[in-house]
Amino acid sequence: MNDIVLYIYYSLPWLAVIGLSVAAVAGMAVGVVWPRWLVYPYLLVFFWINSTSYGSLAVFASRSIYSRGSGVLFFGVVLWAMLGAWLCARVAAGFGRDATPACNLRPWFWGWAALLVGHVAAGLVTGIPVAASLAPSGFSNIVWMAPLVSLLLLAFRTQEHAIALARFILLAGLGRALFGLGRWAALGGDPNNIYANMNALQIRLTFFDINDSLLCTMAFAIAAVTLFQAPRLAADKWWRAVCWLTLVATALCVVLSYRRTAWTGFVLACAVIVLRLPPRARLYWLAAGVPSIGAMLAWVAVRRLDHPRPGRAFEGGAGVGGLLYDMQSGRFGHESERVLELKLALADFLAHPLTGIGAWGRYHGYGAISWQDSPDGGLFLHSGVLHIALKSGVPGLFLLAGTIGAFVICARRALRILPPALLGLGLAGVAGLAFMLPDLLVGTPFPQVRTTQMLAFCLALPYVALACMHDGAAQRVGHGVRAAATPPHQLASA
Repeated sequence: MNDIVLYIYYSLPWLAVIGLSVAAVAGMAVGVVWPRWLVYPYLLVFFWINSTSYGSLAVFASRSIYSRGSGVLFFGVVLWAMLGAWLCARVAAGFGRDATPACNLRPWFWGWAALLVGHVAAGLVTGIPVAASLAPSGFSNIVWMAPLVSLLLLAFRTQEHAIALARFILLAGLGRALFGLGRWAALGGDPNNIYANMNALQIRLTFFDINDSLLCTMAFAIAAVTLFQAPRLAADKWWRAVCWLTLVATALCVVLSYRRTAWTGFVLACAVIVLRLPPRARLYWLAAGVPSIGAMLAWVAVRRLDHPRPGRAFEGGAGVGGLLYDMQSGRFGHESERVLELKLALADFLAHPLTGIGAWGRYHGYGAISWQDSPDGGLFLHSGVLHIALKSGVPGLFLLAGTIGAFVICARRALRILPPALLGLGLAGVAGLAFMLPDLLVGTPFPQVRTTQMLAFCLALPYVALACMHDGAAQRVGHGVRAAATPPHQLASA
């Protein structure tokens, strides 16, 4: 018996390798035939698995799934898995002789890739390891956004695919919101609660990670369009009830996140949604929806901003000024650390405007910032735009502006011409990007794998909706041509 146990113990690594190989082969087979079925599990990982333990009191924090494998493979295993899914989708499109859907983001992503190669080459010349140049603390995560956008365009090709993807987002957002609200009500909320654990604020959070609120916002947008713009999609009473529950649960979840960037972003997203609704539905929103959401935000803002903050020179009171309490300095002493961080980074950018300090660089003086007292100190800062300027200089800012501009051009066209059945999917991407604008300005989006992949997902949705609309129109035209070319007696017999 002991010999059998010993044999099993020593064979476990081999069994794991064999199991992973079989799973990889099966996954490739599925991906070549139905590439979208590889996309759904990948999206669920980013929809449902938290990416940060910041604010937690846990002594030992488990390593994030998003960083596993990066020490050996430069990037996380999840990103390589996504690249494998893209290869399967590319092969499937080649077998089907399907044309690649149009996307004006491609030249800009190629620009990002070329810029990253340039930084790697410059780093090698100056003795910087490749791993440091490719680290997430630079801008390599932006390059990894491109294969996800391409994968979504290749995997979802018909109107039925697009509607199924929209419903998947809605149900995933509803499930995440209900989980967050249930934990908030019964289990004390998110354990990653920096406000209660480190600032002694007696508040509970639904989710500290901004990406959970982003998912809720996308689900909120799809539910709103389904109810008020495409009632045919909500003809079933059960599905209509699901959409109403999604509206309420996701809005509550975002509001109870107690994140200022989430509150501001949600207001921007709601403005985008309301402006795209029909005039009658817009009046309903202005009469009932806006006051309700405004009242909830006012209530939680007062709870958050009226609490005393130990150790701070400035006490943020109620009102709009209180939202910027950590950006303001006291009457005496040093300025706030948030402002000092931005000033130090801006000084380094102005000293190296054309090249930046390099994807691997740290800005000078970061040791004066309390939260930079870590091995990653100086590698990130609380401004996505300034982060790109600091690391890559004017070329990075140019590419960032071009990427955003290309998306805006596509989004305006999509929201203008998409039919109601596909509008929810396109609007979810636009509302999601509007939601992330505050985090782009004062957050840390680009060093985070989960955040950049969620941004890529939002970027892709209007393009997917447009591609599915054109594909559906082409199919209808094709059926009509074939029907016209078929003799009447064959049509009758058919």
